Amino acid sequence: MQSGGVKRNEQLPEDGPLARALGQRILDALSTNPMFLSAALPNRIVPPLFNRYAGGGHFGVHVDNALRTPKGGSMLRTDLSATLFLADPDTYDGGELEIETPFGAQAVKLPAGQLVLYPSSSLHRVTPVTRGARVAAFFWIQSLVRDDGARATLYDLDQGVQALARELGHEHPEVVRLTGVYHNLVRRWAEV
Repeated sequence: MQSGGVKRNEQLPEDGPLARALGQRILDALSTNPMFLSAALPNRIVPPLFNRYAGGGHFGVHVDNALRTPKGGSMLRTDLSATLFLADPDTYDGGELEIETPFGAQAVKLPAGQLVLYPSSSLHRVTPVTRGARVAAFFWIQSLVRDDGARATLYDLDQGVQALARELGHEHPEVVRLTGVYHNLVRRWAEV
């Protein structure tokens, strides 16, 4: 586990009652969030963990482990990583989540309550926190669609279909046709 050697932060015990209760609240909210469901196409989710960075705390460059076994669960493949920011960005300095993309490093520091979702295969890090504390929940998702490109295509298609449905109505023949294309692609690419 390369990532364990490059982190300096505090973390709630994953099997503690507070972490379990807060994690379940997050999972319940995500299960009804259309944008998350469209982007992740979740099959299984590792229950959220919680960390805090302060006083220079950071997490060096790493790639998340390909496989995770949650406490009391069975092993799953980590297709997507998620960070839910729990502290307002004006309460701490540093603490950006930097994700390497084909377009270069992208720094992410979102308002409390917002989530970033990114491929688990991405190199990423958390920059040192020099003032205040960065608090976040983080977790991993095994998607129904393993391939990042296929998942991104499905997300774009789904968002387009939803926009057309709002404009033309769900019964419009082209909306019905594109909905069929979406489901046929999911049928082709999904692993269950």
